[in-house]
Amino acid sequence: MADGSDTTLTAEQTPENAPNGLVSGIKSFAAGHGGAKAVIEYVGKRGARIVLVGEDGAWADQFADDTVVARQACAKAGVTVENAWERELMDQMRPSNDLWRSMARRTMAR
Repeated sequence: MADGSDTTLTAEQTPENAPNGLVSGIKSFAAGHGGAKAVIEYVGKRGARIVLVGEDGAWADQFADDTVVARQACAKAGVTVENAWERELMDQMRPSNDLWRSMARRTMAR
């Protein structure tokens, strides 16, 4: 891994156990959507966002304290973590009509 990577362990950063609620949430999503893949995004002090994409195109997200916890939670839940947003994964996503409406309202409100 490259120096300075957000997933590199240092002396101050020790891996924590993933919370059971996070693991069960990921497992539940994957079970309800025929399996899932995940992309983990570092979001600063907030921690890490786990974006789950189901085999049926549905998607959701979960938040973890950091990328290490996020990767552990996905591993415990049996969900594959993608290294980046690949075109195939993005093509698989199917946003709901409610999401399209909310995005349209934000654009029109500017």
